[in-house]
Amino acid sequence: MMALQLVFPSEEWGDQVLCYRAECLEAGDNSLAGTAGLAEAGSFAAWLAAVRRNRREETALPGMVPATTLLAVRPEDGRLVGMIDIRHRLNDYLLQFGGHIGYSVRPSQRRRGYAKEMLRQGLARCQEMGLVRVLVTCDRDNRASARTILACGGVLEDEREREDGGVTQRYWIALPPA
Repeated sequence: MMALQLVFPSEEWGDQVLCYRAECLEAGDNSLAGTAGLAEAGSFAAWLAAVRRNRREETALPGMVPATTLLAVRPEDGRLVGMIDIRHRLNDYLLQFGGHIGYSVRPSQRRRGYAKEMLRQGLARCQEMGLVRVLVTCDRDNRASARTILACGGVLEDEREREDGGVTQRYWIALPPA
């Protein structure tokens, strides 16, 4: 498995982020988990502004919790392979279905261990923020994500049915003190 760097999105990543979105949507991955609303964004500039605003409690969009959205980049070629969204705290919806961390890997780069490395690094960031337990969720049908969460120490607490009829699995990961 190659190393990954988690970096803050900036203007220089615009073309790669839009290609990432297009590849995911073409593959039928309409949710773009862990991308902070990239699927619905009207433009890269609007998405980037929202991501920057949502980093802080004082400026987060109404109804949103502060979150840090990061790009997972392969250092040797600078390619964007995934995205991860780390929510600083939970609201009721996130406690039920979304969790502290959402992530996705671009379809052409899946099954290479990137999700596990992204989650591992995301958990380290949670630990630095002072979190001691992190909730990570996935759809019951997403066995690859469930394996990733389990490999990073996840313990299945329960499953919850969503309004759309799908089932969300809720895993807790205990973190050692920072």
